[in-house]
Amino acid sequence: MKLFKVMCVIALVFAMSAIAYAETQSVKVSGDITLRALARGDYDLNDNDIAGLGESNDWATHLMSTAEIQIDADLTDNVAGVIRLVNQRVWGDDNYNALAGGELRQINQNGQVGNRTINGTGAAFELSLDLAYIELKEFLYSPLSLKIGRQDLWFGKGFIIGLNQLDPAAGAGTLYAPEYTAINSFDAVRATLDYDPWTIDAVFAKIAENSRRSDDDINLYGVNVGYVFDSYNAEAEAYWWMKQSRNVGAPAAANNALTSANGNVSNDVHTFGLRGSFDPIEDWTVALEGAFQTGEYLIASGQLNERDRRAFAVDASVECRYWQDDFAWKPVLGAEYIFYSGEENIGNQGVGTTGRYTAWDPMYRGKFDTAIREFQNVYYTTAQGSTPSYTNQHQILISSTVEPTDSLTVEAIYGHFWLAENFSTALTDKDVGDELDLQLTWDYTEDVQFGLLAGWFFPGDHWVTPNNDTATDVVGTVKLSF
Repeated sequence: MKLFKVMCVIALVFAMSAIAYAETQSVKVSGDITLRALARGDYDLNDNDIAGLGESNDWATHLMSTAEIQIDADLTDNVAGVIRLVNQRVWGDDNYNALAGGELRQINQNGQVGNRTINGTGAAFELSLDLAYIELKEFLYSPLSLKIGRQDLWFGKGFIIGLNQLDPAAGAGTLYAPEYTAINSFDAVRATLDYDPWTIDAVFAKIAENSRRSDDDINLYGVNVGYVFDSYNAEAEAYWWMKQSRNVGAPAAANNALTSANGNVSNDVHTFGLRGSFDPIEDWTVALEGAFQTGEYLIASGQLNERDRRAFAVDASVECRYWQDDFAWKPVLGAEYIFYSGEENIGNQGVGTTGRYTAWDPMYRGKFDTAIREFQNVYYTTAQGSTPSYTNQHQILISSTVEPTDSLTVEAIYGHFWLAENFSTALTDKDVGDELDLQLTWDYTEDVQFGLLAGWFFPGDHWVTPNNDTATDVVGTVKLSF
């Protein structure tokens, strides 16, 4: 019955699109279907079987699919609208039941290891609304345009603002591999002033409504100013983003803002930053981004002291395309250094901790560089716990891309990770480990693409026996775009 309802909705969408197209000659229907096969071993960095889960729990294998359909309508008087519907599901699992134990011990919406379950037969066949916004071009003033509604937001390299991933335990988007969710959009209003070569964006987004009170929501405010230079392929941006959290009571656990003993409910993050890139010589690109965070830190239930934030992050990279024209395989080399400041001995802190809070808040980062380390203790808990990848970390990435044929691309990424501060008084070694990711992409036709990803994370001395086994990730993909 669920599948029948979905098919009826899709048929209705196509029928309405055809009518609109006949009237306006400006409606476009597009979409894609992505199928993935995943095999993941020792994601908790412990190859010992968990009692009661049998001999196979060190490996998790499953198939998943994502289907998207999008309608873009360009209407009269510089008015446009966009709607995108998404279905994402695990094959053979109608109810999204995920084991709390086993290899992929996922972190639920309360930040704890737990089940990811949606009750109701056939929930996996439901449709989710990803995009639904109105665009008004030349609104009142020719350089001004507005986007109002659920939309994607991506600024710069996505270092601060890029993705608002749907909590995989909160709706029909639940997946065993939540980092592959197709729903990354924001409920937002975006105003853009285009004064070429200047671009000014102002954004308001509602992240969480909560109890429909004016003082208990999570909101995002921001201004991004960009400039494109007329030489060296150079560009620059300056920005301010504020994540305002004013939740009250236990439900705020999902949003990292709980009431403290003194009655304060503020957990605001102000992020100021600069980003720029240019080509000092032909076929070389250098990029640098730096950001600083201030505000208040109030996250622990019953926290006794409101603490000031002082955190910063840096992303520096260089890309070399010098040999692309000299060799048939068109090699591209890259190197990148990323740093997120951290809080010393955060693993030993309690509700009475005082002083400045120096751990980096990831905001709504959209840039992910590796297949495994990026999501440790974010979506998948390690047996030892420890620091997630978005804070208290240095990382160096070396990448290489070649094209053996016009339709085949091979990419390799090597990453080395180490902590900026000790995680706790018991875990003082800062060597997090290394990761190697190999990815092959084959353009079978202009519309169909195959992919194969193989990744290995090799734990460093920060991880203590028996929680220091190599994690493996293998993902096969086929995607149709239309």
